[in-house]
Amino acid sequence: MLRSEYPRPQFKRSEWLNLNGEWEFNFDDHNIGLKNGWYSGKELFEEKINVPFAYQTKLSGVHDTTFHDVVWYKREVTIPENWGNERVILHFGAVDYRAWVYVNGQQVGFHEGGHVSFSFDITDFLTYKTETIVVRVEDPSTDETIPRGKQFWKEKSDAIWYTRTTGIWQTVWLEPVNETRICKTKYTPNIDNGDITIEFEVSGHYENKKVDLEISFQGEKVASESIQIFEKYNKRAINLYSQHIFRTNFHNDGWTWTPETPNLFDVKLTLRDETDEVLDSIESYFGMRKIHTENGMVYLNNKPYYQKLVLDQGYWPEGLLTAPTDDDLKKDIELAKEMGFNGCRKHQKVEDSRFLYWADKLGFLVWGECAAPPYYSEDAVARLTREWIEIIERDYNHPCIVAWVPLNESWGVPFIRHDKQQQNHSLAMYHLIHSLDTTRLVISNDGWELTKTDICAIHNYNHGSSDEVSKYEEFKDSLFTKENILNSRPAKRNIYANGFEHQGEPILLTEFGGIGYKVGEESGWGYTSVKDTNEFIADYKRVLDAVYASEILHGYCYTQLTDVEQEINGLLTYDRKPKCDLEEIRKINNQWHRETIKG
Repeated sequence: MLRSEYPRPQFKRSEWLNLNGEWEFNFDDHNIGLKNGWYSGKELFEEKINVPFAYQTKLSGVHDTTFHDVVWYKREVTIPENWGNERVILHFGAVDYRAWVYVNGQQVGFHEGGHVSFSFDITDFLTYKTETIVVRVEDPSTDETIPRGKQFWKEKSDAIWYTRTTGIWQTVWLEPVNETRICKTKYTPNIDNGDITIEFEVSGHYENKKVDLEISFQGEKVASESIQIFEKYNKRAINLYSQHIFRTNFHNDGWTWTPETPNLFDVKLTLRDETDEVLDSIESYFGMRKIHTENGMVYLNNKPYYQKLVLDQGYWPEGLLTAPTDDDLKKDIELAKEMGFNGCRKHQKVEDSRFLYWADKLGFLVWGECAAPPYYSEDAVARLTREWIEIIERDYNHPCIVAWVPLNESWGVPFIRHDKQQQNHSLAMYHLIHSLDTTRLVISNDGWELTKTDICAIHNYNHGSSDEVSKYEEFKDSLFTKENILNSRPAKRNIYANGFEHQGEPILLTEFGGIGYKVGEESGWGYTSVKDTNEFIADYKRVLDAVYASEILHGYCYTQLTDVEQEINGLLTYDRKPKCDLEEIRKINNQWHRETIKG
């Protein structure tokens, strides 16, 4: 079975049941399933599908890329005997876009939002014989008010738009829990004084219970506390500096989290009742990491940090948005680091929690981004807002995430340059995210037409081909100084929307390059093109030379890590084969850069 690993590594319980694998499956093109009672589980579905792969993928076993806006899933499962006294939770990693879930013919819940996790307590619907789980999914293929990211609203992929993902595309699983249990954790580091603030919630009959908290670092226990529970919400600040193993190296990188030193602290939370019986036990982790801006630069743990990011769209040829294996997620990070990148901008996708886990473990910065709706409407605003609230709740604890990107290139806000309503949407997203997360940077509209923002993030693909000398010089000159950058108009768009201007925030080139290089039988396009490996390396260096010549840029994000469908502008092919010696890319990425920025 593919995707058999534990799906939620930051909130891990020992016992669970993976429901990935073969499910029954039906298209419902005439939307008759509800009327005909398919939710009862008595209907014999015509197809089989391999969950968690969408029906459009090869790995699903269906591999149909035509429009089917309503689909149904069915799976029979037997609850383990030793779960009889527990509550049983049904978890979905992600289902695109709307999901109705039924157990033994009764609806147990509904969720809207295609990129985040959700769960339902199904205990009261169980028979403890053979249970039937049915999922009905709606994914309106042409609706441009739902957050769809790179999923095209036409049947065939084209330009920068790719094959859609409909239905279940992340792990489905069952978990037994006590009625009184730990239901949420939150870790907020403060490296300036060595504190980690730990918040957790306890559901059920929490009165007079206690939680034993234990923190370890590299196998050595560094802090422990027994916390008496009197209310649902609990909060503790623990000073790590006071622990003896950190007194000598508190002010170096021996215990903080960076891409170069991805130090993690292990956490164990054990909930006990009045007789000391264990009701719940959670394994987790956190990293001590700080990100802020100052003097036109981004600082990581109070030191200027030049971000060398790569645009990562998170698509695979056989699984689309779903990585075939957990090792594939890990491999993408390892390949990027091998090329000298210290992070990625995860583009128009909320990535699987397992990717963020590997980024935490391996040391890899992540800019978290959400799929955008192509069209502006009040419905689109509401849908995007709800999704962001759930994204931050799910991913807050990952130290790898250093920035949030709610909007990209004015997608979904096409008139933001002058339209006050659309500008207010950008401002609302900026302030909403900061109201939920004070520990990260927020980029208001990555690319151009920025409003209030923590980073001035600019896209510019105008480097030209190697024989277009004047175009290249213009590209290089446009990046050279702050004045030149802020007065440039890449894609014929102003850097800031009307009424907004640069307030001293760091300036980063967050999309550029996209050099097209055809390998084998591939066909497709890039922003410029080369014919062989030598040209590819030379052109990459040519473009990066212009970036490193800048007096003002404090980081970049190169487009892109891999080819995706008709786009052949990756450093790797779609199936992750290097297009050149990766050491050559690493040498170019590791060129000198300024630690201080003028202007």
